[in-house]
Amino acid sequence: MSEIRVLIAEDHETVREGLKLLVNTQDDMEVVGEAGDGREAIALAQELLPDVLLMDVSMPELNGLKATAKLKRIAPDIKILTLTRHTDEAYLQELLQAGVSGYVLKQSASAELLRAIRVIAGGGNYLDPAMTGKVFGNYAAKREKVRGEVRGTPLTERESEALRQIARGYSNKEIAAQMDISVKTVEAHKANALKKLNMKSRLDIVNYAVLQGWLQES
Repeated sequence: MSEIRVLIAEDHETVREGLKLLVNTQDDMEVVGEAGDGREAIALAQELLPDVLLMDVSMPELNGLKATAKLKRIAPDIKILTLTRHTDEAYLQELLQAGVSGYVLKQSASAELLRAIRVIAGGGNYLDPAMTGKVFGNYAAKREKVRGEVRGTPLTERESEALRQIARGYSNKEIAAQMDISVKTVEAHKANALKKLNMKSRLDIVNYAVLQGWLQES
């Protein structure tokens, strides 16, 4: 099994060295590069093509949010894991919209970070469990509405699977290959699911995935 190649973007050298040591002590991971600001992170990510880019939010030159949005436009396949102290859901929503695959708090245990790296490297999305409570609380009303609508117009097994894979970060082309169907059929399953659940965006899908526990699956 090949090692997970990790690029670390963190402006504090002491923190960066600690992260590097943590990752490099894992049998299935290695740090392939380090960046001290957002601009350097973008350049190194394009050069090294890591499996996971561990991105701090608060950095000079270009912060993690702006760097993420710019990098995802240039290289959409690069998987980005955000590392931050911010527990405000507004930050989470902005980063999800920018295209991150995961969100881990700096104050969480190191095991949480390592688990997130593995999940994201495997093609999934990951949300720090400390944030799950916030999302559950803020979307409680939506959850009850969705549950009621699903009881009336349940998702088919294929619609549910397509939505699950979208939430995990896979493209329509990748989902089509996994499910052995055409891209147009994937798009149809997605459209039908969104209509049944009264959802409109990728952010809605991710929120729904949190409620279903999909983002904590390894």
